[in-house]
Amino acid sequence: MIKTIISLLFSVLTLGGIGALFGFLLVFLSKVFAVKKDKRILQLEEALPGINCGLCGYAGCLSYAEAIVGEDAAMTLCTAADEDIIKELSRIMEVEIKAAIDKKVTQVHCRGGREEAKYKFEYDGINDCNALALLFGGNKVCRFGCLGLGSCITECPVDAIDYDGNGLVKVDRDLCIGCGKCIDICPTGVMQFIPYNADVIVACNSKDNPKKIKQYCSVGCIGCKICERKSPEGGFFVEDYLARIDYTMDGDRMEALKKCPVKCIIKNKEN
Repeated sequence: MIKTIISLLFSVLTLGGIGALFGFLLVFLSKVFAVKKDKRILQLEEALPGINCGLCGYAGCLSYAEAIVGEDAAMTLCTAADEDIIKELSRIMEVEIKAAIDKKVTQVHCRGGREEAKYKFEYDGINDCNALALLFGGNKVCRFGCLGLGSCITECPVDAIDYDGNGLVKVDRDLCIGCGKCIDICPTGVMQFIPYNADVIVACNSKDNPKKIKQYCSVGCIGCKICERKSPEGGFFVEDYLARIDYTMDGDRMEALKKCPVKCIIKNKEN
């Protein structure tokens, strides 16, 4: 009996010793043959916003950093990166980026909320703009305006969109990363890209004729073309009764803002 116990203990100790030896060898070999990660990858990952949204085309910020170092990926793919971040990536990689940083964000091209627009009926369904749009085109008389239920809010990966308290939603341009997910989910097309540094926007999306617009919205664009005349170098042009802006033209737009009879041209800082 004693011999059996001693034999078992010996076997256990022997197996334990062998296991410990193999463990030591594995640790030793892993250190010997470990592939050292380029320190720039960690520096790039730290410099990136850390949102891990995948909009750059890579799984996350770490994967993107590895691609910049290992695959020579462009350093301007991150939609959340501002000019300071791009400059830091450039410094880490010791490469000068000559391309201009033209950040785009989304904006709600509608200010016709509860106080300004007319509604066809009161909606009491699920809190989803697309579901509401399927119901007679929405509860607003204007079929082009913001429905305000916030499908874009749930879709936004960085919480840049919120309710405005007047039946609409609003976008914080400083939080927006320009991913376009709100544009894709919006059933009325009221979410549109503008340059981050845009001074003004046309806060309307209606393409109805002026007579009809006046009946249902006090701030709807009536296509009067006063903006074109008052700010001829500002890039304003009217199409389908709706004023738009060509932001490649950088002329003065303040006169158009002042003279707009329905006040649908507003300063971008208000978004």
